[in-house]
Amino acid sequence: MLRARARWWWLLLLVLVGGCRCGDSPNVGGASASFRPQQEVVDFGRVLEGTQVRRSLTLVATGRAGVTVDAVTDAPFFVVVSQVVVGGSGTGTVDILFSAGSTPVEGELTLTAGRTTAKVRLTGVGVRPLACIPRAECHDSRFDLDSGQCIESPLEDGASCIPSSRCQENGRCQAGACVGQPRTCDDDNPCTVDSCSPTQGCVTEAVACPVPGNPCKVGVCDRNAGCKEVDVADFSPCGAVSCTAARVCFSGACRTVTPPDGFVCAQATPCQDEGRCSAGECVRPDAGDLESVFSAELGGAPVAEDGGPVLLADDGTVYASVCGEDAGCWLAAYTESGLLRYASPYADGGARTLLAASDAGVVVLAPEALEAYAPRGAGELRWRTSLASSDAERDGGTPEEVARTGAGRVALTKEGEVLAHVTWSADAGTEPPRSRLVVLSASAGAPLAMGPEADGGGAARLAVDDARGAYLYTPWDGRLAFTAWARPDANTDGGALLALPPFGAASEDGGIASLSLEPLGAGVPEGAPSLALASGRLLVGTRAAVDADGGVLGALDWDAGTRTLSPLAEPVLMSPGGQVGHALALACDHADGAPCVDAELRTVLRSFSTDDGRALSEVDVLPSPVLPGAFHEAALLELNTVGVLADAALPGGERQAWLEWISSGNKLSQCSLPGRVEVAGAVFAGEHLHVALRRDGVWRLESYPVGGRAEARGWPQRGASPAGTRRALP
Repeated sequence: MLRARARWWWLLLLVLVGGCRCGDSPNVGGASASFRPQQEVVDFGRVLEGTQVRRSLTLVATGRAGVTVDAVTDAPFFVVVSQVVVGGSGTGTVDILFSAGSTPVEGELTLTAGRTTAKVRLTGVGVRPLACIPRAECHDSRFDLDSGQCIESPLEDGASCIPSSRCQENGRCQAGACVGQPRTCDDDNPCTVDSCSPTQGCVTEAVACPVPGNPCKVGVCDRNAGCKEVDVADFSPCGAVSCTAARVCFSGACRTVTPPDGFVCAQATPCQDEGRCSAGECVRPDAGDLESVFSAELGGAPVAEDGGPVLLADDGTVYASVCGEDAGCWLAAYTESGLLRYASPYADGGARTLLAASDAGVVVLAPEALEAYAPRGAGELRWRTSLASSDAERDGGTPEEVARTGAGRVALTKEGEVLAHVTWSADAGTEPPRSRLVVLSASAGAPLAMGPEADGGGAARLAVDDARGAYLYTPWDGRLAFTAWARPDANTDGGALLALPPFGAASEDGGIASLSLEPLGAGVPEGAPSLALASGRLLVGTRAAVDADGGVLGALDWDAGTRTLSPLAEPVLMSPGGQVGHALALACDHADGAPCVDAELRTVLRSFSTDDGRALSEVDVLPSPVLPGAFHEAALLELNTVGVLADAALPGGERQAWLEWISSGNKLSQCSLPGRVEVAGAVFAGEHLHVALRRDGVWRLESYPVGGRAEARGWPQRGASPAGTRRALP
């Protein structure tokens, strides 16, 4: 009996041992070892580009035994730990990273344990943030990831900020506005004029000492003594120079000498070496063609208002308004080395004409409006102001006929504010024209001030004196008027100067300020639309020299004897000292009074003394004495030299252009532009002449050296300054 019971226990032990396969099965004692992911999709949502977001996926054990799970995925998704242990009847966690780009993406997470494999879909949206720039001072702008928009909020009072005007510094927010301390621009140098421009900041210019009446003296500024006169270098020309007699300076006096052989009788130019006297003759090597600094295709034809600038140059940039056959029209800006800064298309594709340029913007004439484009960046449109609405702002109505302005009738202040003389006619043009002066802000083109309505309208001329105010000449009534926006200095007799608020100031009720125009005593009837200004003297209508306070100095002497001279309205040039003026005229040599045909007309440059209007010299500016030609541009250069661009019509019908240097009635030299060209317009700026021309059927912008610098003071060329700003610097 005992032996039978022992065998039963032995059989039971064998059964139990045979049922154990340790290490060969995921079950322990019959328990299952597997898992399942708790989610089928892991969505990371919207994630900022360049950042990472972590999400966790829970794994659930499906049996009482623990299990090790391998996790694998591909970029831009990453697994933090590739093996995860899930406890029996418990859970484990897989951590996943999403490295966001700028687009929506999908991926897959593969989970494996033994014979069990599970897949989980991964999704995420990479979001590229907007560049959020506050639209107002003392506001913060941040990118909101959820909405994809910029959200703006005000800064707390006392927060640091950058004032919109560069004439303020150390800005702090106060009630949503950035308030700064006035910037001090005084450099403690009596030989500089220090001022502050809201757009440029501190601006320093050398004191312009009075130009002495003695040509052998020059005004210089001494830090201790102020402006004083010193002798120019001995043997500097002070008048006509030839190899038989030369007017030269010696010990501060102008003397006539007989030049010896080897005497420099003609200065070198960019295309020709200097000339020297030999046996009583001025001998010079042959002149060659000018070599261009650059030549760039414009991509279309330059456009300009009749009599207006074809090119403008300001602060190292040359501007042209260009129209292509199928590409519409655009504003083109080039560096002085010929690189295209931008080509900014006009909104409607229509033509615009250049008027003026400054660091505040490039002002162009659009149909029925003035527009200003940014001088840098992409040349975006900064503002557009309807000429009609600028008038209606004050009168509460809209003129039935479009208001007009144009070249010579738009000028800029030092701060970039725009003066525009606007003309309109009521009742669809059946009524006599009316006109007024309007001032627009530099930043937005908003009307700041308006002058009174005046009878008459048409071509007129504006001139701005940075130190005093603005002059307006209206040829139809011969009136010369003045307006000031700053109180005159105590040492200025002032006369007609008005004590007005700055142009930027509005009227007391917040509206548009009234701008008073005071007629000066001197009227100049029957003048051309022409006005030049320098050192307190004006040349008005190519008819008279006038003092800034209205006193007439003298009528210009156009009496040509048997010749007939017809003065050109533009350009009229003024020396920086205001003592010499230059104007051009068409000359007809018929002694019998019969009219000249176009081929017989010559263009002459006549120089005048502004003391009494008498003629000082006259010279033909056309490059050939026998071929007909055309005058294109003139400017004052250093050493009282006038630079002239003119061309000649060759017998075969082609044209060739020349750059000429003229001084004291003598044509010193001339250099030809290479090839046969058609000139549209030009501008002298710095040490270069920029020309818009057509060569071999292609419109180009080309630049040439002039062998000196164009004057920046006075009224140096057509349209006033290289930028067409019609301003005279102090």
